[in-house]
Amino acid sequence: MIVLQVNQLHKSFVVDEILSGVKLEINHRDRVALVGRNGAGKSTLLKIIAGEMSYDSGEIIIPKGTKVGYMEQHAGIDSVLTIWDEMMTIFDHHRAAEKELRSLEQQMANPDIYENAESYARIMSDYDLKQVAFKDSGGYQYEADTRSVLHGMQFFPEEYSKPIQSLSGGQKTRLALAKLLLTKPDLLILDEPTNHLDIDTLSWLERYLQGYPGAILIVSHDRYFLDQVVNFVYEVSRHKVKRFVGNYSAYLDEKAKTYERDLKTFDKQQEEKAKLEDFVQRNLARASTTKMAQSRRKVLEKTDWMDSPDGDEKSANFGFSIDRQSGNDVLKLQDVTVGYSGKPVSQDVNLRVFREDRIALVGPNGVGKSTLLKTVVKDIPPIDGSIHYGTNVQFGYYDQEQAKLTGSRSVLKELWDEWPLMNEKDVRNVLGRFLFSGDDVTKSISSLSGGEKARVALAKLMMLKANTLILDEPTNHLDLDSKEVLENALIDYPGTILFVSHDRYFINRIATKVIELSSDGAFEYLGDYDYYVEKKKELEEIRAEQAGPKAAEAAAAKQSTSTIDKEAKKRERQITRRLEELETQLQTIEEQINAVEEKLCDPAIFQDHTQLLALQTELDAYKEQQETFMIEWVELEEELEAF
Repeated sequence: MIVLQVNQLHKSFVVDEILSGVKLEINHRDRVALVGRNGAGKSTLLKIIAGEMSYDSGEIIIPKGTKVGYMEQHAGIDSVLTIWDEMMTIFDHHRAAEKELRSLEQQMANPDIYENAESYARIMSDYDLKQVAFKDSGGYQYEADTRSVLHGMQFFPEEYSKPIQSLSGGQKTRLALAKLLLTKPDLLILDEPTNHLDIDTLSWLERYLQGYPGAILIVSHDRYFLDQVVNFVYEVSRHKVKRFVGNYSAYLDEKAKTYERDLKTFDKQQEEKAKLEDFVQRNLARASTTKMAQSRRKVLEKTDWMDSPDGDEKSANFGFSIDRQSGNDVLKLQDVTVGYSGKPVSQDVNLRVFREDRIALVGPNGVGKSTLLKTVVKDIPPIDGSIHYGTNVQFGYYDQEQAKLTGSRSVLKELWDEWPLMNEKDVRNVLGRFLFSGDDVTKSISSLSGGEKARVALAKLMMLKANTLILDEPTNHLDLDSKEVLENALIDYPGTILFVSHDRYFINRIATKVIELSSDGAFEYLGDYDYYVEKKKELEEIRAEQAGPKAAEAAAAKQSTSTIDKEAKKRERQITRRLEELETQLQTIEEQINAVEEKLCDPAIFQDHTQLLALQTELDAYKEQQETFMIEWVELEEELEAF
């Protein structure tokens, strides 16, 4: 079933054409990615589809009754309610239906109702229909669903009573996403949903979207995320949209094959065109050949010559070099505690960095990854512990917030003021490599987009020629093409890299080590992101096999205390045992629910009000207990994954 059809859509801003002749089709359960460079028109197309923006011509067909949910970039909830109360506003219809059921139950409990058989039958029939509708629409499940989604978005029960106004911008964005997911629209439209999400939350979102019951249309620059979620890709390029089947990696493969075919066709056409032009030029003035030349000229004019597959889209072109090499020992952290105003966010961090290491720092939001980087580059002091710096270490620091850029200065001045001995032509050449040309260099920093600011910061980083790069979310705001250029530049970089990133594809390409940071230390994995995930899974499997007390003690003796502490293993065993108990209890209660529901379908019982009411009360109690067990099971599963 088609949930969205876009035909011959055109959109321009004043004289600038943004979209031309766009065709797009999405069926039920499709997972579609919209990809392209920054400024290509992806967000514009999403806004048009969502009804947030007008278009010049064409048509958008959405079947009647199809519910569309849209979340734009940087969206957040602005509400005076608490987290829980705001989520419950989605389910007013369930609450109203529940109120009607309670009212009918009160009427059925009234002894006078038995005296009027017609009224009694009508109320019982009404109650039966409404209860079935309530169950089928998820009335018994919506609170459990809400807790599950909030948990996935890193909001826990102790936070449910928090006013939304007290949340940070990132938390409000995550809450807005949670609310949209709970509404379960038929077409879910997400513009950069992975912003503000840590790796654990991203993994949860991937699993959730894989099982989502409707269709999904996503704009994202997270290639790992797209590979896990989507099965169709629409590329927005040169005002057009082109469809590819498969995930993002499949799209890249097909695009490369298409490019090779198009390039051969283009080169062949250009040869034919050149021959025709040469013939016309040589023979048009001759009386004996002028008719033939005129005929060739008509062919030239009428032929729809293919555009170059390279197009006019430019890519950034840069690399990182160093002035002088550092010593072999670059950095050593001993029992370091980091935080602000004496309040630690992470402690007992031990870390050694050697020359040419490529280290990715991962961990949940709020654990202190950015704080640790700022401490390393001496922007803030450590609360405790010591940091030893190696010989000839020169830091180049990339701040994800771009706080070191001066908003009032122009792009040109931002570089020139820090390298005043360079002539203007050389500064402009550097900026040209980062796609700033002509009047672009006179723009003020404050007027730039996130992607443009990122390119300015990278230009300054390149100019430093530092031998140790400290990078905090360097791929934020970059489109997919710019990310690839950055990755290639870092792969060729001869120095040392310590970076924080939530981009798992980026980590896979760059990292040779992964450091997992927690509130009470850091643990090192010698490999890329996939190795880190695989190793964590192996450790979880080993722990699951070692559920017995003696085996656990033997394992604890083999493992160092920095790897798996005893308290964590004890808690893990407790969770495993409790999960087994819950699964048994859930199976039992499911059987009890089925048994009661079978009785409720018995016509003899249906006519017995007293027995019916008793069975309904029993069923409600079972379902309430089932919901409680399910919530506990989900929370314990999430906790177990963290080990």
